[in-house]
This record gives sequence, structure tokens and C-alpha cells, in this order.
Amino acid sequence: MSLVNPHGKEKKLKPLLLEGEALVSEKEKAKSLTQVRITSRETGDLIMLGIGGFTPLDGFMGKADWQGVCDNYQMTDGTFWPIPITLSTTSGQADSIKDGEEVALVDEESGEIMATMKVTEKYTYDKAHECEQVFKTTDMEHPGVAKVMEQGDVNLAGPVKVLSQGSFPDEYPGVYLTPFETRKIFEDKGWSKVAAFQTRNPMHRSHEYLAKIAIETCDGVLIHQLLGKLKPGDIPADVRSRAINTLLDQYFVKDTAIQAGYPLDMRYAGPREALLHALFRQNYGCSHLIVGRDHAGVGDYYGPFDAHKIFDEIPRDAMETQPLKIDWTFYCTKCDGMASMRTCPHGKEDRMLLSGTKLRKMLSEGDEVPDHFSRPEVLTILREYYAGLTEKVEVKLHKAATG
Repeated sequence: MSLVNPHGKEKKLKPLLLEGEALVSEKEKAKSLTQVRITSRETGDLIMLGIGGFTPLDGFMGKADWQGVCDNYQMTDGTFWPIPITLSTTSGQADSIKDGEEVALVDEESGEIMATMKVTEKYTYDKAHECEQVFKTTDMEHPGVAKVMEQGDVNLAGPVKVLSQGSFPDEYPGVYLTPFETRKIFEDKGWSKVAAFQTRNPMHRSHEYLAKIAIETCDGVLIHQLLGKLKPGDIPADVRSRAINTLLDQYFVKDTAIQAGYPLDMRYAGPREALLHALFRQNYGCSHLIVGRDHAGVGDYYGPFDAHKIFDEIPRDAMETQPLKIDWTFYCTKCDGMASMRTCPHGKEDRMLLSGTKLRKMLSEGDEVPDHFSRPEVLTILREYYAGLTEKVEVKLHKAATG
């Protein structure tokens, strides 16, 4: 048995990151090009293009692909794709760029030139339509909607040559891995059936249970955490990494699970983002994606199992990676252990429903975390993090008070 193929007709990873002399030459050329500043979301997408995570794309989408992806999950060449991968700018800058011109894409926060792009198309687009299709809402309280509505009014499309992976390799050594690297690890371990566990939170007992269910039926699990930007209040990646490592070291059988990270910002697109998560996990070599309750959701914008249903609404052959759908999971006092709606016959009064949101709230407010909610070693790491936040706030207040 071998790993799943990368996404797309060619079934081959398509990294757009330059190396060697080509990289040196393109970096030099980029210095003289018109600069287009890009957001952290666009930078993350660009790095995924660079490392082959968004195989088979060769750059940012044109209008026909944008429209097809929004409305039918499909690009003009027939490639299945669930969320538009686009780059926007102001009308003024777009007017100053000629068709066919090469531009330098510059991260707006670091100032680093991340890539060059040949602009083959400039187009206006309906932001509200994109939000309605992708997020199922145009409510500005939705963090994904807010990001799209803040974008420039014109999208620039064209192939890219990626020059950098940003700070991710240095900031998260051993955690930030490319699709080539995860595939090599799986092959070295003799894994072919691999489940990805998507997370933007430290793993509580319910997450641990989901991963272990997958381990029972697969060769191994990739605990794959997001390393890009989150909404305020979410726990940063370095803290998450420590907590996950502790959990894997103490509560998982050796060589059944590995931790890695990828460079995207969270979109909070619920069901559509679940499809994107499955698609790029195929490029990383995973045959399955664990899909639990409210996958990639936020607030009450999506039903708890909308991300399950959406996989039934797309063609079976849209991608090779398939969902591993799992029902509500919780700790049941009568079962005296973790269970799901499919395995536990008891009432809700016996069930402790676990969620990352609830855990963050309890920790940030200094509340006691009930037994069986999270492993004590993980809670120690998280309490240290929140204690540090409290100290920083107190220092700021003291400085403000003393002038």
C-alpha cells in the first residue's frame, strides 16, 4: 500500500518555491519590481503554494476560477477546490499595474518580499457573494467575513514564484513541516492509511479520544495544527505545541501519532474549510481527515455537523482524502470514561461536553477545570500561559497608573 496521491490530475506535488541559483536571481529581480503589499492570510496561502500544500494551483485565481469555486467548488479546468485562493489590492494600485507585468509580493507585517507574480488578470469581485457562498453569512461579526470585506476591491491573478517560507521554519523548528517532509516521515514509518487531526486549540480529552479512535483504524495520526493567525483569545501556537507534545509523550503509544504544523491563518469557514482541510491534507499524505463537532466553526453560524454533511454533497471522487466522521464526544460519569452519542446510553446529566472554547473561558477567568476535562500535565502548561497574561495586564495597569 502507498500514500494517497497529491491533489489534481497530475497526482504529483507542485511546489512553487524556488531554490538555488533560480532563487538568488529572482530575489535580485524582485527588488526592482512594483511592490504589492499582502496580508497575513495571503502570505500563508502563498507559502502553501510554495511548499506544494495547495497543489495543483500555480498562483492566485482569476475571475472564472473565483466564480467557479464560489458557486460550484470547481475551477475552469475541472479541478475540485472549495475556497477561493485570491490576492487583492486597491483600485488605484490595480490601475497602475499593466497586464502581464511582474510584481513583487511583500508581506505587510515583516516587509519581506515573499514572491513575484506575473499579473495575467485584474478583476473586481462581489465580496458579499463570496462571503455568502463560503461562510454562509455576511454578518461582519464573523471573523472570516470581516477579513474578506476588509480586502481591496480588485483581485490580481497570475502564476507566482515563491521566494520564502517566512518565519515559520525558524519559529517552529521540528513542528513546521512541508508535504514532502510529512510524506517522507509516513513512508519511513510504513504508514499508508493516515488520519489528520486538525486543531487550533490545545488538545483536551475529547480531542485525544478522537485521535485515538483514528489510531484504532489507521496506521497513524498526524496532529496537524494551524500556525498562522487566529482570532483574539485563541491560544498561540507555541503554547499549543508544548501542550500537544506533553500529551503525546505521556498518553499515546510511541510511533502512533506525530505533531506538525502548517502556515495558514484560520478562516472560520466551517463546512467549506473542512473541505479545504481535507484537500491539502491529501497533499501532506493523509488518507483521512477526522471531522468532529463544529469543525472550523465559530459562534453559532454553522450546525454542529454541517461539516459532516458537506462531504456527502460533493462528488465522491472530488479528492482522495475522505472524512472520518465522529459524533459528539464527552466524558460520561456513568460509563466512567470517554464516549460518544453512538456508544453511550446515558442522559445529558451524566455527560461532560468538552470544547476548546469552554476550556479557554475557564482558564482565562481562573475557574476550576473539572476532572476529566483535560489531562493535568496539559492544564499545567495552559495555566502558566494564562498566569503570564495576567501578569502582563497587571504590569500595564501599574505603568498606566504611575504614569
